Amino acid sequence: MYTFSSKLKTFSLILMAVGLLGIGYGFFSAPKDIQEVEAILASDAHGSHQEGSNSSTEAHAVAGENRVNAETEHKEHLEHVLSQLQNKPWAALYVACIFFMLISLGVLAFYAIQQVAQAGWSPVLFRVMQGITAYLPVGSVIFFVILILCGLHFNHLFIWLDPEVIASDKIIANKAGYLNFPFWIVRAAIFLLGWNAYRYFSRKNCLAQDEANDDGFYKKNFNISAMFLVFFIVTESIMSWDWIMSIDPHWSSTLFGWYVFASFFVSGITTICLISLYLKSEGYLENVNTSHIHDLAKFMFGFSVFWTYLWFSQFMLIWYANIPEEVTYFVTRIELYNLPFFGAVAMNFLFPVLILINTDFKRITWILIMASVVILFGHYIDFFNMIMPGTVGDKWFIGIPEIASVLFFLGLFIYVVFTALTKAPLLPKRNPFIEESKHFHY
Repeated sequence: MYTFSSKLKTFSLILMAVGLLGIGYGFFSAPKDIQEVEAILASDAHGSHQEGSNSSTEAHAVAGENRVNAETEHKEHLEHVLSQLQNKPWAALYVACIFFMLISLGVLAFYAIQQVAQAGWSPVLFRVMQGITAYLPVGSVIFFVILILCGLHFNHLFIWLDPEVIASDKIIANKAGYLNFPFWIVRAAIFLLGWNAYRYFSRKNCLAQDEANDDGFYKKNFNISAMFLVFFIVTESIMSWDWIMSIDPHWSSTLFGWYVFASFFVSGITTICLISLYLKSEGYLENVNTSHIHDLAKFMFGFSVFWTYLWFSQFMLIWYANIPEEVTYFVTRIELYNLPFFGAVAMNFLFPVLILINTDFKRITWILIMASVVILFGHYIDFFNMIMPGTVGDKWFIGIPEIASVLFFLGLFIYVVFTALTKAPLLPKRNPFIEESKHFHY
């Protein structure tokens, strides 16, 4: 049985505490009114306050309607910036929350695939996978609360939730039959409940199999895993439209569901590898050998290439077609998010491919840890790129709210996952393929 070390537990609690303080600071420091926005813009522009005064003088000199229009445009601009700056701590919280929740979902999908494929190499890692998926219920509750707060207009992450926007925007109004809060939140509840139901029953059957005299519970897991994968394929795509793509409601991509899947799936596999290496270093998982780790590294390599294929396919087709309503999505990211946009490609493709293409490197612990950290950070930046431009525009910055949100959810993730690992033996002893898995070498 695994024992959650006091040092790691303390570390996770410290991360959560520091994260909460930083998140609170992010909300507290967000501007409350237009006057604060004017002060911030003046400070950032280093002298724009004086320019604004001159413009105001000229505006007052313009008679009648022109003066009113200038003042109205200026006020609308300030209100828009206020909305972006108030969105910033919410967006930081949202990115970190959905990223860690989808890591656990990616692991759950990987686990279901192993069950349906009747894989002989992976059963010794099943309890690690189940430990990681223990975060899914916790992450789902927090995420669902954030979605409800979006619907109650605590923030403006999803502009299509604003009745004024719907009234003034024909494109969004035409999508109101699908993008409306009641239907949206019901879909979210169905997705989260379905994923968590499979997670609960698959783990229950796996634990029951340890005490069984036949393979009945294993067969049940095979059947529900097959059904889950069908449910997952459909709901994952819709989830990506609802929770990420609808942040930019004027834009759409037929590849987006696969693109999001590739990002959190490779992140999930990388997390399995990282936690397995940690447990090995602590003297656990004695049946996990370098061949198991090598296979995980191959999946990390393969799905990094798959993510890049989807990234390039989506980008190249839209960029080459140059249709204004489509290409604007990438123009915004290249012009305003140049470093994180292309940095994500380097971290998620160039680095893992150059490192993990070498067979020997797939068995060296420190190289895998380094590659894992870079991949996970790279895919966090990928989610940052998907969400931030539509919520904060050019007012992005990886500062205290962003770092604090990652620290809080990382601490919570560590605490929940490693607590779950203490609840059951790390070896599923009655799995039909356990002996093959224990002696897996090549």
